[in-house]
Amino acid sequence: MTEPCKTPDEDKRGVAQKIDWEDFRDHLATADQQGNRRWLYPKKPAGRWHNRRAWFASLLIIIMFVGPWVRIHGNPLLLINILERRFSILGQIFWPQDLVIFAVAMLVFITGIIIFTTAFGRLWCGWACPQTVMMEMVFRKIEYLIEGDSHDQRALNAAPWNAAKVFKKVFKQVVFFGLSFIVANTLLAYIIGSEQLLTIQLDDPRNHLSSLWLMILFTLLFYAIFARFREQACTFICPYGRFQSAVLDENSMVVAYDYKRGEKRTPLHRDQSQEQRTAAGEGDCVACRQCVAVCPTGIDIRNGTQMECVNCTACIDACDSVMDKVGRLRGLIRFASQNNIERGEPQRFTARMKLYLSVLAALISLFLFLVFTRAEIGTTFLRAPGSLFQQTAGGKIQNLYTMKIINKTSRELPVELRLENIPGTIRVMGNGTFSVAKEKISQTSVLIEIDPADIKANSTKLKVGVYSNNKLLETVTTGFVGPRR
Repeated sequence: MTEPCKTPDEDKRGVAQKIDWEDFRDHLATADQQGNRRWLYPKKPAGRWHNRRAWFASLLIIIMFVGPWVRIHGNPLLLINILERRFSILGQIFWPQDLVIFAVAMLVFITGIIIFTTAFGRLWCGWACPQTVMMEMVFRKIEYLIEGDSHDQRALNAAPWNAAKVFKKVFKQVVFFGLSFIVANTLLAYIIGSEQLLTIQLDDPRNHLSSLWLMILFTLLFYAIFARFREQACTFICPYGRFQSAVLDENSMVVAYDYKRGEKRTPLHRDQSQEQRTAAGEGDCVACRQCVAVCPTGIDIRNGTQMECVNCTACIDACDSVMDKVGRLRGLIRFASQNNIERGEPQRFTARMKLYLSVLAALISLFLFLVFTRAEIGTTFLRAPGSLFQQTAGGKIQNLYTMKIINKTSRELPVELRLENIPGTIRVMGNGTFSVAKEKISQTSVLIEIDPADIKANSTKLKVGVYSNNKLLETVTTGFVGPRR
């Protein structure tokens, strides 16, 4: 990780000193000495990096709100229906029986995070995390629009209550609550499906009280996060900031302050030339603290890489703007690794990254293999509880079974059963035909008859083939009970 900034005097003596920049490790940026919440008023960011983030965030927000309504092969783009244990990812329906695929997918996700963090630090948090995207690109911008920039917000909070202040505060909270309601409905659409959500919204709320309470709960939760909890969700709840310290190394590219170029920090004096600053041992940092003013988590990036830094790049834009004004080169704060700053080394693809990438490639290959070779159905074939074998008038032995079939496809499947290893007859109870609707679970009873001459033991292993349109979809194994021998 990037080292904290050091003064030239400290480097010359080679002796560790207790100086101001060490104090940041003794307290949280969002709490005062008494442990009370210190409300942050980050300055409105602007610059090339912020513009890139804004475009990327806009794309993510569109995908988030449109996602529940997009269909692929008739299935939702993403559905996490825990209540019905039904999941859809990119139009592919998954069931609890696909637990192995979920486990491999989770390993792919975790390994991907490790590789991404090893190479680029906490970039996910600042650029793609839904919490940061909605907070900084939606709620914070609305706050700027209603209450003004950071100095205006401080002045408004310190001002006595009057009609203008009441209007701004109430209007902001109403807008925040309305947006939280929209976000909550979007999340609910990912859980129960957009069609069911639309039915609930258009129907009498008294007919869907459980869903109504769930919607209200989600709305209050998001309102509390975006209106009050804010950056503390990243610093107190999210484990990613703590996780990154275990995977970052000296080659990880993070938002970093070039302390070798910036120290010693001193304000810029009028008519002072660069040669005079260099001769006086002064660096390019003019101690304007604009990097601190724009930080949404309240840290000073000049102290080095910290857990609270979400790589939002606001400090890069602020510093570049100041460097342009004072006639210095941009990049005093930039994306860089520790080795890049200390030794001037370019970003390297290290052996550890190669190892992680190899593991990730293997897991992705395994995941794709499991997805593309996944059976179209999942069949459970069990003997009926409490039932014994029966002997027919013709002398054959009968066993009764319960069969449950999950259709994982987006089409209706007619099902035919065949005994694969022993001669006999197998019959679906009822009308003799059986089909499973698309993406549904069907259950029925099945009767199997076998000649006693083909039964070699008290319990005989049977293999039952499950066919659809003469195509073998799956083979299940069960036991057939007969008379003692």
